[in-house]
Amino acid sequence: MVPLQKIFLTTLTYGRMIKFSHSVFALPFVLSAVVLASMETRLTASVLALIVAAVVAARTAAMGFNRIVDARMDAGNPRTACREIPSGHISIRSASLLVFLSGILFILSAAMLGPLCLSLSIPVLIFLLGYSFTKRFTLLCHYYLGAAIALAPAAAWVALTGTLTPKILLLSAVLFTHIAGFDILYACQDTDFDRKEGLHSIPARLGIRNALRLARLTHLFCACFIFSLSPAFGLGTVYMGFALLICGLLILEHRMVRENDLSAIPMAFFHVNSIISLLLFCGIFLDIWTGRGF
Repeated sequence: MVPLQKIFLTTLTYGRMIKFSHSVFALPFVLSAVVLASMETRLTASVLALIVAAVVAARTAAMGFNRIVDARMDAGNPRTACREIPSGHISIRSASLLVFLSGILFILSAAMLGPLCLSLSIPVLIFLLGYSFTKRFTLLCHYYLGAAIALAPAAAWVALTGTLTPKILLLSAVLFTHIAGFDILYACQDTDFDRKEGLHSIPARLGIRNALRLARLTHLFCACFIFSLSPAFGLGTVYMGFALLICGLLILEHRMVRENDLSAIPMAFFHVNSIISLLLFCGIFLDIWTGRGF
């Protein structure tokens, strides 16, 4: 095999393991925080690059660690047995090296963003890695995941402004409820397996019907937080138009998934949620660009 071709295929394999394409769920929220912070402080290309590097590195470390911790369970679950570690395409040792290097890159990126970011980087990394164990002892694991990912917009704000302004926590709250809600939906696919393994997902413990209700309630709070961004940051009609569209997609997502028919979950998870993240960024960016410029 040609060396470049081998490198390309290896990169694709590792990208599939950490679900690199899923970065679209959180990265637009980080960029939204950057756009909002740019109204209060100067943004440079180097700082933006460091923020993106830190986000990608942290997510890679957390996702890789999750795949290592869950390797045995993934092998026993028909839905996940084809993942890269259970199927033998990536070894535990190689995955561990990726996690280590990604963690180092995250800490170095944080250090280059300033002393405050450096001091917060290790606690944040520990919190991110901790998610991988939560399903073993609490049904709040979905909300832990939401909280872990929701750190990203707030962290980007801190990196740019050097402070943690309360209003940026509204954007983190949008991401928190967005992620937690659809993670509950996604976990419905593994209800029987989770019960057999004694895992504490909400669908396994409360049943699919109650899980769907809780996911709807969580996304109702998400919609409220989305609209709260308008008065908090002075966003206008352009943003509100996008906000209404996002709420329509959240409704569509829940209409697609039914207690006796979970076949639409992959479509809702991979496509609808990606669009929601991108629409939120576009709404914030276009509202500020048309109203105030940069």
